[in-house]
Amino acid sequence: MTEVYRRMLSDEDEDTPAKCRQRRRRRIEMRRHAAVSASGALRSLGQTEDPAESSDCGREGKRLHVLEAGDQLVTNSTHSSSGEEESMAGKSRAELYNGPVYGTMSISGRSREMEDAISVRTELCRPDINHRRPVHFFAVYDGHGGPHVAALCREKMHVFVEEELTRVGCTRERERGKDGSSQAAAAAAEEREKRWRSAMKRSFERMDAVATNTCACGSVGHHCGCHSMEVALGGSTAVVALLTPEHIVVANCGDSRAVLYRGGKAIPLSFDHKPDRPDELARIEAAGGRVIFVNGARVEGILAMSRAIGDKYLKPVVSSEPEITFTKRQPEDECLILASDGLWDVLSSDLACEVAHECLKEGNNSVFNAGRSNQKEEGTEALYPSRSVLAAALLTRLALGRKSLDNISVIVVDLKKS
Repeated sequence: MTEVYRRMLSDEDEDTPAKCRQRRRRRIEMRRHAAVSASGALRSLGQTEDPAESSDCGREGKRLHVLEAGDQLVTNSTHSSSGEEESMAGKSRAELYNGPVYGTMSISGRSREMEDAISVRTELCRPDINHRRPVHFFAVYDGHGGPHVAALCREKMHVFVEEELTRVGCTRERERGKDGSSQAAAAAAEEREKRWRSAMKRSFERMDAVATNTCACGSVGHHCGCHSMEVALGGSTAVVALLTPEHIVVANCGDSRAVLYRGGKAIPLSFDHKPDRPDELARIEAAGGRVIFVNGARVEGILAMSRAIGDKYLKPVVSSEPEITFTKRQPEDECLILASDGLWDVLSSDLACEVAHECLKEGNNSVFNAGRSNQKEEGTEALYPSRSVLAAALLTRLALGRKSLDNISVIVVDLKKS
């Protein structure tokens, strides 16, 4: 892994001085933001930051348009280790914190704009459906047609999820389980899963309603004076993961992806919504739409995904209904990776999980120390605050080295420490 890391530092071909400057600027920006997030986490344990700013890239992307390779890189990396508000005698807040350990990285890559967004909310809520235990929220949004829908998702989605989960009770589940029979327990578990799914589905419905009624200028409705297409244009993928002590609930709409690394294998927790996927193609045609191949399969020759938040002018062909997986946690679970397609276009799920595994492995200090030593060589004091942050940064660097032309947003959750 040390050799892999070192290769990535000079992964791009030797080229003009301008490209060398761009590569150096990317490295400096990534380390600078890693340092900012590290110091912020140490200063504000007890508060959950929203590592949101993200990116957008100039590939012939979600919509059929072309951007030149970006002259500027926009980055943001945040690692937040939230703790208790008050420390107890003899213990620091970091020692008291028992929430998930995670790292994030979100960059625009080779683009002039930034359309991705990420959101992390540890201890989002303690709903009855989870027996008053904490629910942790992680999400990646990959915007297209402008950054406004992804930004809306970052601001609103966790609010809707919290409200919907809070409304769900567990009275019936407890009543069914009173007799202690296995049949009653199975029925209660099935009912509970159904209510989790319903809550997530309603959250996405509410988010889509807001997105399709909000202009790019931020005004709600059609009273801002902007052209009507400013409201109709724009959309975003959304992959949301809820982490509880017992389960991982993932809701996905679009081609961002969530992958679980369990016992040495990559387990997909979401499935990309591509227009040429057989079931999605059948759904699109049943809704009266068409899939046209223009630089890949696209809905009506425009959108490179079959489901998304927003995209009002392509409704109902493009659906906002999420696919939801409900996965029981196991001792073999090592890490959870959420990322936009800027990563998955150039990295397989298996390779991404292997890289994260090597970074998170306790006995493996070579990769962690390699990252630190390289930063010192650059003359900075930016040290990755955790292995999870290093894993997210390393995956991002690897995607850049493999010539990813899209925004790259990554969240890595260490399940062994969560």
